Amino acid sequence: MTATAHRLPYSERITHEPGKMGGRACIRGMRVTASNIVGMLASGESEESILHAYPYLEAEDIAAALSYAAWRLQESELPIPR
Repeated sequence: MTATAHRLPYSERITHEPGKMGGRACIRGMRVTASNIVGMLASGESEESILHAYPYLEAEDIAAALSYAAWRLQESELPIPR
């Protein structure tokens, strides 16, 4: 990627490692998944309560999880024509 290329807002905070959490999207290589963060927000947890429960997370991690989730919702898989 060049210095002028567009970077996705979550690209440096969301990681995928095959041997960690089944390869699911994690926050900065930790064992906290993006889906876990989004699920907590969806169930009514505040950003402050999440940061209190996970003191090693940063507000930018929560924003990255939401951005990643929004991007995943925009993706679609289409069959390859034969």
